[in-house]
Amino acid sequence: MPAYVVGHKIPDSDSIASAIALSYLKTTLGEETLPARLGELSPETLFILDKFGFELPMLKTSYAGEEIYIVDHSDKVQGPDDIDEATILGIIDHHKLGDITTSTPLECWIRPVGCTNTIIKMMYDFHGVAIPKDIAGLMMCAILSDTVIFKSPTCTTADIKCVEALAEIAGIEDFQGLGMDMFKVKSAVEGTPVRDLVMRDFKDFNMNGKKIGIGQLEVIDLAIFDEMKDDLQADIAALKAEGERHSVLLLLTDIMKEGSEVLVASDDSELTLNAYGKATSDGKVWLDGVLSRKKQVVPPLQDSLA
Repeated sequence: MPAYVVGHKIPDSDSIASAIALSYLKTTLGEETLPARLGELSPETLFILDKFGFELPMLKTSYAGEEIYIVDHSDKVQGPDDIDEATILGIIDHHKLGDITTSTPLECWIRPVGCTNTIIKMMYDFHGVAIPKDIAGLMMCAILSDTVIFKSPTCTTADIKCVEALAEIAGIEDFQGLGMDMFKVKSAVEGTPVRDLVMRDFKDFNMNGKKIGIGQLEVIDLAIFDEMKDDLQADIAALKAEGERHSVLLLLTDIMKEGSEVLVASDDSELTLNAYGKATSDGKVWLDGVLSRKKQVVPPLQDSLA
């Protein structure tokens, strides 16, 4: 039976590209694996898959009794609900170390870089396996997405070098232009149900026993949210209540202004003041220079809730 490669719930482009790229690598090395996903895909990810001719990975939510590789996370709350009943063969990730534990040894590639696909590129190089043209394009786009076309503070020299190498393999001359095309797709929110927007890139975290949900929408102009902010705020308040969460934050990130307006629903009225030194006003706060959830939003928030 094959093993599976799966990312987090509410998969993003990095999660999906990682599943496909790692599955190909492992299968090439003689370990049959299949890419899978835990949820529906965002417009950006669908755009990337279509551009390079990929079908959607299988939708598979149960992994009891299966062997799996976990990519792009190591927090139990973000993985399959029955992850404790699966055998985890490996974790490849670029986030903080989460709470997944195993009873057997496993392969771990965890690096402080901007994207899981940067690490997978290192794995291909380590094993001396050539990356197919279509997979190279997929991996390149995932890195451009996660690093916000190199604007994110999570971006490293390794990410940039990997994009340049992958672009050459994929035959993409203007990868910056392709990156902007991806963010234009992300910015097309008109007509999308509010709950779909809130959940488009949403993750739950266990922060010192408190369940915190953080979503992010990255666009090229925040003005597109002007007519829907009240609805977005109402929906994150509903989401907080539905999931018995301590807090829900929604980052509206302007990649051109390089900052985020954060909508907040929380049991703690001083949540953002304690975490970021800025108080909310009418449930909103602007955080200048904040582009990265994993590096600029999660760590100070988790520390403030200790």
